[in-house]
Amino acid sequence: MKDTIRFELPPEEDNTQQQSGTVHEGELVRDENSEDTQHPAPAGASLPARIFLLPIKDRPFFPGQTLPVVLNKEAWFDTIKAMKVAGQDVLGVVFVTSEDNLKAKPEEFSKIGTLIRVHELKVKEDYIQLIAEGLRRFKIEQLLTDKPPFEAVVSYPEDIHDASETELKAYGLAIMNAFRELLPLNPLFSEELRYFLNRFSPSNHAQLADFAATLTTAEGPVLQDVLETLNLSERMEKVLRLIKDEIEVTRIQSNIRERVEENLSQHQREFFLKQQLKEIQKELGIVKDDRSADVDLFRERLENLQLSEEARQKAEEELEKLAMLDPHSPEYAVSRNWLDWITQLPWGIHSKDNLDLGHARKVLDRHHDGLEDVKQRILEFIAVGKLKGEVSGSIILLVGPPGVGKTSIGKSIAEALGRKFYRFSVGGMRDEAEIKGHRRTYIGAMPGKFIQALKTVGTANPVIMLDEVDKIGASYQGDPASALLEVLDPEQNSDFLDHYLDVRFDLSNVLFVCTANQLDTIPGPLLDRMEVIRLSGYITEEKVAIAKHHLWPKLLKEAGLDRQSVQITEAAIRHVIEGYAREAGVRSLQKQLGRIIRKAALKLVEGAEPPIRIHVSDLPDYLGQPRFHADKHPRLIGTVTGLAWTAMGGATLTIEATRVHTLNRGFKLSGQLGTVMQESANIAYSFISSHLQQYKADPEFFDKAFVHLHVPDGATPKDGPSAGITMATALLSLARGEPVQHELAMTGELSLTGQVLPVGGIREKVIAARRSGIKMLILPEDNRKDFEELPDYLKEGLDVHFARHYDDVARLAFNIRAKSPALKAWLEKEARLAAEGSCQLP
Repeated sequence: MKDTIRFELPPEEDNTQQQSGTVHEGELVRDENSEDTQHPAPAGASLPARIFLLPIKDRPFFPGQTLPVVLNKEAWFDTIKAMKVAGQDVLGVVFVTSEDNLKAKPEEFSKIGTLIRVHELKVKEDYIQLIAEGLRRFKIEQLLTDKPPFEAVVSYPEDIHDASETELKAYGLAIMNAFRELLPLNPLFSEELRYFLNRFSPSNHAQLADFAATLTTAEGPVLQDVLETLNLSERMEKVLRLIKDEIEVTRIQSNIRERVEENLSQHQREFFLKQQLKEIQKELGIVKDDRSADVDLFRERLENLQLSEEARQKAEEELEKLAMLDPHSPEYAVSRNWLDWITQLPWGIHSKDNLDLGHARKVLDRHHDGLEDVKQRILEFIAVGKLKGEVSGSIILLVGPPGVGKTSIGKSIAEALGRKFYRFSVGGMRDEAEIKGHRRTYIGAMPGKFIQALKTVGTANPVIMLDEVDKIGASYQGDPASALLEVLDPEQNSDFLDHYLDVRFDLSNVLFVCTANQLDTIPGPLLDRMEVIRLSGYITEEKVAIAKHHLWPKLLKEAGLDRQSVQITEAAIRHVIEGYAREAGVRSLQKQLGRIIRKAALKLVEGAEPPIRIHVSDLPDYLGQPRFHADKHPRLIGTVTGLAWTAMGGATLTIEATRVHTLNRGFKLSGQLGTVMQESANIAYSFISSHLQQYKADPEFFDKAFVHLHVPDGATPKDGPSAGITMATALLSLARGEPVQHELAMTGELSLTGQVLPVGGIREKVIAARRSGIKMLILPEDNRKDFEELPDYLKEGLDVHFARHYDDVARLAFNIRAKSPALKAWLEKEARLAAEGSCQLP
């Protein structure tokens, strides 16, 4: 056994020396085979008053120890040389608390150390080798140097014998008895004890205490405390306590080792018995191999499922095939995977629908503010299901701008019905195998998304949400939109055929909820199978309610705050909506409120006193200057406000017309207008040009005028049949030379004969008008029913007029009964020309 005191040792050298079995550099190693039996110097021996010191870490050196030592030559050569120059063969070994003894500072030196005699000193190329013999304790009286070689003035304190010989003998017997307890637990201690008895007598209490201390695995500071204890009875008491602790630790280690060996033996025994049992079972023919286990597993699953006749017949055939195949063949894995899928589908397993309208209304109101018409449609849908006794055969399409809550409404429908919910996005999907699965012959074949969804939820009537159906793609791999036709057709999906399963599964009990931002990109046959519910966006009042009841509490919780820490006024929320987040949805509003909370959290962490209150005047510090400002609709000549629909919701567009010059007749368009809007502009130009006199404008205005019509925000492409009457009104305002009489906005398409044609997106356009503060609207007469279907809170305070012919629009926009300034000027010019002509007659 080895007791080790490390000076310094690079890791790579340590590993090499361990493998070779040599003494490590920087270690003091007890060699039980050493024949050196010299004794420590007697108390009366001549000892030097000034010695050189070697600092050590980990464990102190004790008198009576004789160990080989390897020193770092670079660090300690000067110390050895100084010792030789002084004509000495002794060094002082002192314990230090530093992590690196080579860099130890004088204040880290212990006051008590051990004087060693140096034997067989050998200086090698990169290390120094010697034998260290522990002589006796010394005390540092004065440290003469503060860097190597360390030299000190020392004294040699005597042991204090204040106890009787009987007491010391009792301690000695207790220590020897402790050795007897220790020997059965660790036989290596017998070699140590034999080594000690060969050198010392057990009646020498000082040597016995020091030897017992070196035998323990105590920490360095604990052993240093023993070294510094000069009172012999106290030293022996401390050593006895350490030995007792060592016995307890060794006993615990021994018990652990015995249990490990016992468990290992038990496992080995069980392994051999199991192997023997397996061989016996094989001989008797009662063994169940992996193949039989798989067949039994799948057969047990099939007994608990209500499969269709087709599926059960095919599963039985596949089971018979599986029982004959070699488990190591590729075909076995294919059959096993197929059976695993078909036996984990929820054949005949349905969750019970909760058709309580009161419960459904509470769920919808709890999760969503506003959207009253959407909630009403969903409640009507559930009411029909209650009368039928089930909700089935329905495909709901939620259409609206981003951030209006389409996905969360789908989750609310599932919660209201008590059904499982599964969502996946079909946006960008290009492979029809994602819908209908791969053929089993392909490597890595899997069923389609719908079969995977049913396996995941574990019921045959979940709510499955298909996000972004308007962004589904097509490629050479197939057309997923066409593959969806079978899934989303109530007349066909009762016999849905997945390519992987190759058996029909009933999807008619699944409630499909789809989401889209617009209808234009959804194929017509697919759209025909869906019941469309529009979510047009929120007005300011709805956004304020959503922010107060949903967004703000959610963001506070995510930031680890509460309502008492950060508070925001309703006026500030309204200002955020109108100045920083004016989109149809609430996603941008959520981002802006999140920015406010993050900045408030920073202030709290930096020491601000809660609560932090945010008012309108504080918003520029949190969010910067507003991105949007109050819409201004100046009533200028040739300027009219129109209403438009976009995928992001409704918007207002100011259409401008001006006469560039009167050198020649011409008409120019700008503003990235699409083909449809260009046609609308040309129709408006032709109609107004041919009816100037009817609308009491200068009938010759366009004969020599080059007119430019512009729709601002030219970076955004614009197209669609809804701006005809707006363009015509801008041209008429230009021709009459006067602005529109009222602050109004309009939408409607114009025919060449002046008929006002209906348009779409009435709800979005009305919301855009309210957001811009415009109260007077002109809509096509054929859209009257669309306006009347709007909720009362959207119609409240609006002055809406419906037009059948453009005459109705002109009458509302201008005072057609009175002559316009342009017509008066033309009439005056005609009268003047007539007068001049009559004067020239002979």
